[in-house]
Amino acid sequence: MFAKLKDLLVNEMDINPELIVPTAELMNDLGFNSLELADLVVLCEERFNIIFDESSLPTLITVGDVVAYLEENA
Repeated sequence: MFAKLKDLLVNEMDINPELIVPTAELMNDLGFNSLELADLVVLCEERFNIIFDESSLPTLITVGDVVAYLEENA
């Protein structure tokens, strides 16, 4: 799932692939703002055919958090 998320971040959100590691924080390390976080959620929902629970969104701090959520819910 990490490889699929990395592909999405590189190709859809133009993130430098060298920065994408499980411990990278979406906002602090990858430079996301709240709008880009929302875009990431929508892209993941479309790509992985899941619906994010709004209450879980504040827990998505790192790339690894997103991967774990996808693995648990996809």
